[in-house]
Amino acid sequence: MRPPLPPFTTESARAKVQAAEDGWNSRDPKKVALAYTEDTVWRNRDVFVNGRAAVEAFLVGKWDRELDYKLKKELWSFTDNRIAVKFFYEWHDAAGQWHRSYGNELWEFAADGLMQRREASINDAPIQASERRLK
Repeated sequence: MRPPLPPFTTESARAKVQAAEDGWNSRDPKKVALAYTEDTVWRNRDVFVNGRAAVEAFLVGKWDRELDYKLKKELWSFTDNRIAVKFFYEWHDAAGQWHRSYGNELWEFAADGLMQRREASINDAPIQASERRLK
């Protein structure tokens, strides 16, 4: 069980989004992967990921490349077991170039509150360190 559980209310949807933001900001792939069903299905940009173990491996690679990652998520809308969010995050690569990544996600949850489907569309923009909003 991963409360809050569907069907969502405004309050529980916001709590679910905040929990996701907090989890991803931990940059702990094992911890984050536990929020997804064993057979979760993802689309992240042009990458398709199937299963919790694959999510964990994906996140290890992500945070090896996206250094000093910091994320902000915002509830966009919700229904019974689905939530839409908009987000941005900032990170730098190994050469020190900072980026701001903007995106939207569509989430679908199982009855136990684990995410069974995630669809993410994301665009990156290079920024100067002085332009960072998240520190």
